[in-house]
Amino acid sequence: MTARVNGRVVTPNGVIRQGCVEWDGDRITAVAEYPSVRDGHWILPGFVDMHTHGGGGHTFTTGDAGQARAAAGFHLGHGTTTLLASLVSAPFPLMRAATEAFAPLVDEGVLAGIHFEGPYLSAARCGAQNPEYLRDPSTDELAELIELGGGAIRMVTLAPERDGALEAIKLLTTQRVVAAVGHTDATYDQTRAAVAAGASVGTHLFNGMRPVHHREPGPVVALLDAPTVVCELVADGVHLHDGMLTFATATAGPDRAALITDAMAAAGMADGEYELGGQAVTVADGVARLARDGAIAGSTLTMDAALRHAVDAGIPIADAARMVATTPARAIGLGDRVGALQVGLRADLVVLDEDLNVVRVLRGGSWVE
Repeated sequence: MTARVNGRVVTPNGVIRQGCVEWDGDRITAVAEYPSVRDGHWILPGFVDMHTHGGGGHTFTTGDAGQARAAAGFHLGHGTTTLLASLVSAPFPLMRAATEAFAPLVDEGVLAGIHFEGPYLSAARCGAQNPEYLRDPSTDELAELIELGGGAIRMVTLAPERDGALEAIKLLTTQRVVAAVGHTDATYDQTRAAVAAGASVGTHLFNGMRPVHHREPGPVVALLDAPTVVCELVADGVHLHDGMLTFATATAGPDRAALITDAMAAAGMADGEYELGGQAVTVADGVARLARDGAIAGSTLTMDAALRHAVDAGIPIADAARMVATTPARAIGLGDRVGALQVGLRADLVVLDEDLNVVRVLRGGSWVE
């Protein structure tokens, strides 16, 4: 049976000020003008978070399926209808165990895939990654995980300057796994080589990267300049100054800039003591930092808050909608299924009030209770 929601509909082509979205079962069947509606709620595509470590007091980083299901449920309440479960640097046995635990959740549709952020990262730019577990990329490890996951592995972040990185990138891309550049001290030329090998995402651009210098542009400029690369941005006012957020968005464009949360378990929770990848984290005033050295340790962000922050920073809502849904969906190979209010795609949408607070969430044609 066809159902409908009316309001200000944000589509890939712009905003329909008086519009509607219709769906039948789990598919969108119509997106059109609906003149009887005036100044209704905002209707955006369901958010796609390609980089999150947990939320609501639950974490993906331990490889526990119950924790993963609860974290996904928390983010669903904030409008995220598609997400990757991001892990941090860990010993290979934990990577294997997490793959085995999360693959059934991918098959079930709770998760859209697994993202390994590490352990093939730079010690000089490790940020909140546990330096004890950092190592050179191993194509043997990656091949084993990809086979074990049966399609569940969706993205791997690595530092292209590490030995074996280019071979790892080539393996990932041939297996239809997204290779991302992050936590890296790579030069401009090393980053360009990674892109040429198939890397197509820049992990939380600027953060955990060699900074820009006029004589050595480094990874930031190389990634922003690459037309095939989508750049992740954390719009929380902590990871990035708003001027840098809008600069990167203007440089890459909303079709190459994706908002992420990079959230950890403390998202949606009170300040206090938490854990990330075996390291103690202190959250104060909503900012998560490693207890040992004060490094930023993920965020307490949700995608609806990221959207509000981006719009408040001056990014038009139609562009911001692409950045929280359409662009990340395409970046992780799901653009033909989710990420836009478009006929034939899965019926995922978020109804927001005038202040862009979540009112209702629809996933797969069913309202989230």
